[in-house]
Amino acid sequence: MRLYFIIDYRAKAGESLELVINEEGATAQSHTLFYAENGIWKCEVDYFSKSISYQYKLKDEKGVILREEFVMHKLHFPHNYKEFVIFDEWNNKNFPENYLNNKILYNKLNHFVPEKITVLKKHTHLFRIEAPVYNPDWKIVLFGSTASLGNWNYEKAVHLVQTDFGIWEVSVEIPENELIQFKYCIYDTKEGRVIDVETGENRYTAPNLSKDILHIVSNHYFKFKLYQMYHDAGVAIPVFSLRSKDGFGVGEFSDMKKLADWTKETNLGIIQILPINDTTANYTWTDSYPYAAVSVYALHPQYISLENLDFPLPEDLVEEYQSEKQALNLLELIDYEKVISGKWKYIKAVFGGNKERIYKDRNFKKFIKDNESWLVAYAAFCVLRDKYKTPNFNEWKTHKKYIAGKISPFFSPKNKDYDESMLHAWVQYQLHLQLKDAVDYMHSLGISVKGDLPIGIYRYSVEAWTEPELFGMDFQAGAPPDQFTELGQNWEFPTYNWEAMKADDYRWWKNRFKVLEQYFDAMRIDHILGFFRIWRMPISATQGILGYFYPAVPIVLDEFNARSIPFSFDRYCKPFINGQILWDYFGEDSGKTLEFINNNQNGTYSFKEEFDTQRKLSDFFKKNPRGPIEEQLISLCANVLFLPEERNGQTVYHPRFNVYNTESYKYLSDWEKKAIYELYHDYFFKRQDHLWYEKAMEKLPVILNATKMLICGEDLGMVPASVPIVMDELAIIALKVQRMPSENIPFYNPKNAGYLNVVTASSHDSSTLRQWWKEDPALTQKYFNQHLNQYGKAPEELTADLAEIIMKQHLYNDAMLAIFPIQEFLATDPALTNQNMDQERINNPAVFPHYWRYRMHLNVEDLKNNTSFNQKIAGWIKDSGRA
Repeated sequence: MRLYFIIDYRAKAGESLELVINEEGATAQSHTLFYAENGIWKCEVDYFSKSISYQYKLKDEKGVILREEFVMHKLHFPHNYKEFVIFDEWNNKNFPENYLNNKILYNKLNHFVPEKITVLKKHTHLFRIEAPVYNPDWKIVLFGSTASLGNWNYEKAVHLVQTDFGIWEVSVEIPENELIQFKYCIYDTKEGRVIDVETGENRYTAPNLSKDILHIVSNHYFKFKLYQMYHDAGVAIPVFSLRSKDGFGVGEFSDMKKLADWTKETNLGIIQILPINDTTANYTWTDSYPYAAVSVYALHPQYISLENLDFPLPEDLVEEYQSEKQALNLLELIDYEKVISGKWKYIKAVFGGNKERIYKDRNFKKFIKDNESWLVAYAAFCVLRDKYKTPNFNEWKTHKKYIAGKISPFFSPKNKDYDESMLHAWVQYQLHLQLKDAVDYMHSLGISVKGDLPIGIYRYSVEAWTEPELFGMDFQAGAPPDQFTELGQNWEFPTYNWEAMKADDYRWWKNRFKVLEQYFDAMRIDHILGFFRIWRMPISATQGILGYFYPAVPIVLDEFNARSIPFSFDRYCKPFINGQILWDYFGEDSGKTLEFINNNQNGTYSFKEEFDTQRKLSDFFKKNPRGPIEEQLISLCANVLFLPEERNGQTVYHPRFNVYNTESYKYLSDWEKKAIYELYHDYFFKRQDHLWYEKAMEKLPVILNATKMLICGEDLGMVPASVPIVMDELAIIALKVQRMPSENIPFYNPKNAGYLNVVTASSHDSSTLRQWWKEDPALTQKYFNQHLNQYGKAPEELTADLAEIIMKQHLYNDAMLAIFPIQEFLATDPALTNQNMDQERINNPAVFPHYWRYRMHLNVEDLKNNTSFNQKIAGWIKDSGRA
């Protein structure tokens, strides 16, 4: 079979195109294209399969790849032709057919049945276009300049068939020997007519006078108008926050079905939740933090419904269960410890009474086999965590180092830990069944589910235990100072060893996305900036302020010399303390600090070696409290100008964040301050961007191509210039929170949102709208007058009608998604508003650890019956074009 590839691509002098054919299980074949004329590149290939998957790459004269397609071309060839001319186009990741052809489309068109295309021997052209159409009443047609394409007559348009999700094809005979101009159109099957033509100039293709060759016109990107593309609105709520009559003091997977019923009533099309992975480290309230999972695969047992297990509760426990359930359901907030201990008590009773039947269950056996790559290690981890009363595997008496051969016996019936291991495996099986049941129900209603992927892993997790080589266990990840906290954030997660992950083509990430894709249609990537660079601290630090960006182009000694900066390691990299600083920090308690610092007898002081890091001080104070001076001493450790890093046998340096605000900086000479400030500005705002672009483009395309979920990135905070460029190129949906603008403005206007955005009024990390309204009256007044266009004095509290205006601002715009926390919906109706607004905040990033315990104050099933409220919201959604 002979293939002739023709592609129009404008390359620069010295650049060339390469065609790479990828066959499953075979080595990729590369073919160099030759330049013909007027931007046209061609090549001929002998090929012997009826299907082909390929991509184009742009190279320079040295063979270095300058650009490559991240989405493969896929073609199928009819059997009755042996030669094909393929008129091709470069396939961008951010063409709508690539980022809109995802699991949400499959969900919205859940009754879709692919049609077959008929290619006759007399046909000259096969037109193929990728156009993900979310309206089930629409289809794609084409018309053109020749009689066989209707002579631009709408009524004679040629109808294409959808051969796969978003793939439209038709095979036709065009006998005319002239340049063929054409356009694709949208045809409404209910109205029986063409309702719109794609935008832009006419497309064109060449005539085909050969009877033995089929021309394949392979088009990318139906030129949609904005209103024709997918728009949706949704509700965001953590699963644990759902309140229902059937729950056990916490939201459960089965409650998502009740939320979906309400979502359907209100025309909302998407439900967004927080991470749902198991975070059980010590069975205390600190485990409520959903971003510190002990496994990136296992689901959290708190979400299990005891009433929906495969086996019922023992009769002698039913009365006790009902009593405990009633007490927990009456609580305004979650009591994490009572919930988790109660659930495990009843789970163990059910499991213990039905062990023999459970072990014989074929479906359970299949679940174990399908998931053994992570399930065996997870179950063993849980057994050892409970046995040694800690998730810190470094403190276990056995199995400190993970060896697969020594862990696999945990799943052997002869092993003393077999029953305990099977218990954890069975709980995961039940959780999987209950979540899958909920998701299938939501899908049956046409509602999509958006999950949340934490950027980090817990330091004492299954993954850190089994694959420590993939992580920087000697470091901690966090975030630099921002509007939430002046000291930055230390999440205490290890960083990623991206070099090791790249070496096996990001297998770890691909596997993770594969498991998530079982349940989710879309995914929010928490802190997507971590794929560009992470804020990294040494283990010796406890505060985020002592971090630096990694990777980064650091400062080397030669740069200090070039700027005539009198670099001194002790002065620049160790805490600078003099008598005045000591007094400013401690006042009359200054004398108490001499237990921890030395007087250098020259007007300066330095920390004693046993207390010269934040971690040493923090560990000491846990056992030896010293009162108010503790926090100040730990902060004094951060009074440095530069942070050293050992790299390839050389010491390099990173300026401390906000170095110009340190006490150390104040005691420099004016010219020294100026030189260091210039160096600081160059480091943070100039030299890093290209490196971060390269690092993101190295890993994100590979990882994202492993999933069909719609990907959204949480890109809040200190956003480098390269981030929006990469996100646009890879069609990653950005997040816009009105009161957290990336620009230097007080508020973001949702009306300015482009298509590739999610707009929202609040996030789980922020106060709710009603709380925020009272935080800063001067700022609220400005918002009231300038952004809500209201006159006079702002009310002291956010009223329902103002909440409604804010919601509508976020609905009536071009953004693909508008998703609101459930609290903001309820704020628009005085009868549904929680009287205690301070119980509605989910998280405060400035407080760590924070107790994540918010619960709806209403039962979710009761919302469905609130007809007037539901109709009001449904009307907004429909009128804004998001229904």
